[in-house]
Amino acid sequence: MKLAILDRIGTLHAEGEDALVPLKDWQPQPGVLEAIAQLNRGGWHVALATNQPGLGRGSFDVTELNALHLRMQRELAAVGARVEAVFFCPHTPDEACQCRKPAPGLLQQIASRYGAEPHQVWVIGQDAVHLQAGEAMGARLVWVGTDAAQTVVPPVAQPVACYPDWAAVADALAPDAQASPPLQAA
Repeated sequence: MKLAILDRIGTLHAEGEDALVPLKDWQPQPGVLEAIAQLNRGGWHVALATNQPGLGRGSFDVTELNALHLRMQRELAAVGARVEAVFFCPHTPDEACQCRKPAPGLLQQIASRYGAEPHQVWVIGQDAVHLQAGEAMGARLVWVGTDAAQTVVPPVAQPVACYPDWAAVADALAPDAQASPPLQAA
């Protein structure tokens, strides 16, 4: 089993956790869509885990969230990629639920759905609470530093694989699944 769990906010797109980026403005991080496509070709299951306290606060509703995820799936499909499942925590920080990252509940739900043991799960992102949730469940951790401001690895005790960008992550985890070069006309 090869299961990668990504964080949507700050990983698939740059946006604060309490706001839902307007659908027309959604932009993926550079290289992430192609990296997911490479992971898919390499036999990886890719899922998302995201805190969405704006739902609990009433800042937006599930219909708006689903519309954003549909846009994301269309963008992924355009490059031959797919995210198989999106799990979200709708609770605010003061609700003390077990699914809000850095608690591991959301990631454990995903692992359970796929029948994966924690050591088979790779938690990938650039957000401290996402990796802390992965550490709490015993997953493997991957930090993606997509800009100079994000070169510091979050405080976790277990080893973290660090990569400078999404292409490096995909090449490390699915090296035999790189896109074929375009055919040359004779």
